Amino acid sequence: MHFIVDNAIIMAAGKSSRFAPLSYEKPKALIEVRGEVLIERQIRQLRAAGIDEIIVVTGYKSEDFEYLKAKFNVQLVKNEAYATRNNHSSLYAVRHALKNTYICSSDNYFSENPFEKEVDGSYYATVYHSAATDEWCPTLDEKGNIVQVTIGGNAHWVFYGHVFFDEHFSKQYVAFLEEAYPEEATKEKYWEDIYLEHTDVLKMKIRKYPDGVIHEFDSIEELRQFDPTYQQDTRSPILKKIAQHFHVLESELTNMSPLLDEAGDVIGFSFLVGKKIYRYFYEVGII
Repeated sequence: MHFIVDNAIIMAAGKSSRFAPLSYEKPKALIEVRGEVLIERQIRQLRAAGIDEIIVVTGYKSEDFEYLKAKFNVQLVKNEAYATRNNHSSLYAVRHALKNTYICSSDNYFSENPFEKEVDGSYYATVYHSAATDEWCPTLDEKGNIVQVTIGGNAHWVFYGHVFFDEHFSKQYVAFLEEAYPEEATKEKYWEDIYLEHTDVLKMKIRKYPDGVIHEFDSIEELRQFDPTYQQDTRSPILKKIAQHFHVLESELTNMSPLLDEAGDVIGFSFLVGKKIYRYFYEVGII
């Protein structure tokens, strides 16, 4: 059975705290990679595949995405719960739009366009990790449907990138999502957690992609490996200021890691200059 894609949801509500300090200065989706803004490249690829209706779910720094409405004629929906709930809340915010729908992460970079107008059923994109990984590793039944997932594995296909919901899957998933949403325990769940609680009903396969097609950047170090221009120019006023303070190149600032307060909010980041650890607090500066 084939399904004509109705629309795409691009999830762009999160804070991306591991990407500090760039994500403190602008949403990760709006970072430029190899000459293109991440979310803009993804929108262009969706449009090239004939998908006209695109909904961007915002939250953190939502005002920074407003220009997309005029530039690309996309819809913006703000996830008001982005700071208190996990990413299932972004799908909840647009649950009535879920049909034959691509679900995309705004910070993916696709070296080749993975989207198409006609799809043969629900799937989760995967890539193969030949070594140990801490990604989500699916187990399949004899028909190729996902039945369970383990966090971490070795020599395994792992969830990586976009997802497609066919209309039947969407209808069933929304019912489970609406049922679970009021429960306090749901707040910390990924949308995938809710799906994985119902794999007996919600049938989804995996789609395998070759190495080098789907890219994610969980840290500035990973971005620097993919786009070497970030070695000497991080595009970050904060990092430029720190480099000037220490009289070093931006490339000499490494091992950046977010600093959290007791409530779990990002208040700064730690970094290395040489072998010495320093801390930068957004409201204070270097300590």
